[in-house]
Amino acid sequence: MIETDRLILRVPEARDRAPLHAMWADPAVMADLGPVKSEADSDAALRRHASYAPLGFLAVVHRDHQETIGFCGLKPGAPDTPIAGMLEIGWMLATPYWGAGYALEAASAVIAWGWRERHEDAIVAITARQNDKSRALMTRLGMAHDPALDFDHPLFAAEDPRRDSVTYRITRP
Repeated sequence: MIETDRLILRVPEARDRAPLHAMWADPAVMADLGPVKSEADSDAALRRHASYAPLGFLAVVHRDHQETIGFCGLKPGAPDTPIAGMLEIGWMLATPYWGAGYALEAASAVIAWGWRERHEDAIVAITARQNDKSRALMTRLGMAHDPALDFDHPLFAAEDPRRDSVTYRITRP
């Protein structure tokens, strides 16, 4: 578990399933990330992230009202990409929580955890080149664009603009 002033990040529990599925089923949330997920897809994502233990994404819970508002964590970089084997951070929040600094707070705490608990020299993040909001957050986290690691994401069709992926990197302080 990771705690911040406003958030608790913890291993997902059964009570997180519905709010996480609602987030993954929201076209606004998934606009730059991939297709909207069915309930079965959401369950598969939760199982996949559990398999990354001790890494994996955590449920982001708002400390004041105990609602699950997002998903954030570390995982191994995807195979068949230039970041395979690297430590990758990711995040997503339900739309009512956008613009309030929660993603920055959660991701900063996850990076700090990574430096304390892991041995890797860097953490990377990827997104579609068109995803200006995530790219801006990566910069606020102290990450820098690493063009040598940009790639065409194999999960997107050749004509899909989300295929053009950029990689940001932060090195261990």
